[in-house]
Amino acid sequence: MAARAGKPVNRIIRLIVGAGQAKPAPPVGPALGAHKINLMAFCKDFNARTAKLKPDVPMAVSLTAYKDGSFDYELRSPSVSWFLKQAAGLEKGSGRAGHEAVAAVSAKDIYEIACIKQGDPNQAYIPLDRIADSIMGTARSMGIDVQTGDGT
Repeated sequence: MAARAGKPVNRIIRLIVGAGQAKPAPPVGPALGAHKINLMAFCKDFNARTAKLKPDVPMAVSLTAYKDGSFDYELRSPSVSWFLKQAAGLEKGSGRAGHEAVAAVSAKDIYEIACIKQGDPNQAYIPLDRIADSIMGTARSMGIDVQTGDGT
């Protein structure tokens, strides 16, 4: 694997962890312990960085484990589908997307989600309107209508 920050990389690990809920138990413990990561250091730092969020918010973590046991990690906001389900008040999307709409969200909801997603490291240089278009596509694929200000 390629070296990053001058150190040889052992593995890149991707996890979904509830905000403020990292503990050295599954799924965090086995995933990181196998690569000799200091679990308590990760859990303490992650929980401190996500303390201001609601505990049920699923945070995407991309952790780079180095061969010397050190690590770096990036936090990403929850998935677009999670935000859309929250905005629409749904447990899950439609089983027949395109044929059956199960809820609706406003254009303002789409804009707010796009602003949050633009803060993710991999989306920082994508124009806001492109991110919003992508979110509207995800909404359609989930059977969620987007209500614009003109009544449609």
